[in-house]
Amino acid sequence: MTTAGDQQAARNFFDRAAGSALARRHFLKDCGVGVGKIALASLLASSAGRRAAADSAVAANPLAPREPHFAPRAKAVIHLFMAGAPSQLDLFDYKPKLAELEGRPIPPEVIGGQRYAFIRPDAAVLGPQFGFAKHGESGAELSEMLPHLATVVDDICLVKSCRTDQFNHAPAQIFFNTGFSQPGRPSIGSWALYGLGAETNDLPAFVVMSTGAGISGGSANWSSGFLPTIYTGVRLRNSGDPILNVASPPGIDRDLQRDTLELVGDLNRARLETVGDPEIATRIAAYEMAFRLQTSAPELMDLSTETADTLELYGCEPDKPSFARACLLARRLVERGVRYINIYHEGWDAHSDVKGNLKGNCGSTDRASAALVRDLKQRGLLGETLVIWGGEFGRTPMVESNAALGRSLGRDHHPQAFTMWFAGGGFRPGLSYGATDELGFHVAERPVHVHDIQATIMQVLGFDHERLTYLHQGRQYRLTDVHGHVVEDLLA
Repeated sequence: MTTAGDQQAARNFFDRAAGSALARRHFLKDCGVGVGKIALASLLASSAGRRAAADSAVAANPLAPREPHFAPRAKAVIHLFMAGAPSQLDLFDYKPKLAELEGRPIPPEVIGGQRYAFIRPDAAVLGPQFGFAKHGESGAELSEMLPHLATVVDDICLVKSCRTDQFNHAPAQIFFNTGFSQPGRPSIGSWALYGLGAETNDLPAFVVMSTGAGISGGSANWSSGFLPTIYTGVRLRNSGDPILNVASPPGIDRDLQRDTLELVGDLNRARLETVGDPEIATRIAAYEMAFRLQTSAPELMDLSTETADTLELYGCEPDKPSFARACLLARRLVERGVRYINIYHEGWDAHSDVKGNLKGNCGSTDRASAALVRDLKQRGLLGETLVIWGGEFGRTPMVESNAALGRSLGRDHHPQAFTMWFAGGGFRPGLSYGATDELGFHVAERPVHVHDIQATIMQVLGFDHERLTYLHQGRQYRLTDVHGHVVEDLLA
């Protein structure tokens, strides 16, 4: 509130300023605004204008290609998710001490108060179920159950010191994919798509496939969470129409469908301009994508154009749903510009007969996993494609045997230590990183937390994981939340 004295002082000031060459300087000095504040206001307005322009562009096309924070090593990711958790002790992390102690209780000081769902703390040690040998110039040690991976071992980066915070399947799978153990956060693929946009207009840029009988974490593993739903993963089916609700109903030809889509699109765009709801942009994009998928999806799934040598490499029967077929489709998706691909292969939860479980699952996955690495490399795509292989946690060094549940010679869930491997996408080939103790119970050297893996994946895609954020419920969220460090030693 101004007084009569303030008003008179202002009039006197302007009277003096009118006859002075320094009028503008006196005004800026005495009124308390200042050149700096005007400049700041101008910069803020300019920044706001740029943000508004960027927001407008994203609203118009939320999948438009965007530049990351820095030059990316990888343009695409294929994540081979071994749901159920493979036993690292029988595949990757050879521990002679387990064979020596087999049948005897694990020392209590090793357990350290850790509790398990299905075994007692004093459960007996279970030794390695298979033989191990060193392979390649790198000398990496692998189980005899992985003969095909052994042929490309110098192209992979083996990380033996992974650890997680979760010990049940659904929370651990969701935690790995979203950085949080409960549904509701965006998945890694959604963050990648949100940050980079899409390189293809004819296929979903984030694709999910499953080669088993169900995934504990369900669709929360590929959900966009609080991001606009345009960034959600799209599930490809193993048989029938590759995507539900894409085929036109009887009596609807392509011209009628195109006219209908254009009318609906015009109405949706008018509404988008009025309310600015990003879900309307999602709806527009979904209708257009569905129309294009009627041509592109059948072409993608038609493996008749692949050579007999390629089909043999993967061990793939073109019309038979399998992990091998999914891996070959993943390579085809990358060639067509798809950004992020999840393949879930369930069934590794070996609470009983871990030996038989691994024989079956390795028989289904080892050949195709190695073929994918080899095929991408020979086509010049491995350098810009990151391949990830692993589960949600590991398995215990102790045996699980429970007559009441009909279980014997199995292994329980083990979050303290597990193994994953990575290929291409800027990861160092031929590297074995980290180590566990002599019983494979705890990480002994170079621990790599799940959040560290997430941060490193973001890094190779060109993002500082601390800066790729989204404003939700009043604060900025990110994939790694307030955790995670890039593991630079893993990168070439």
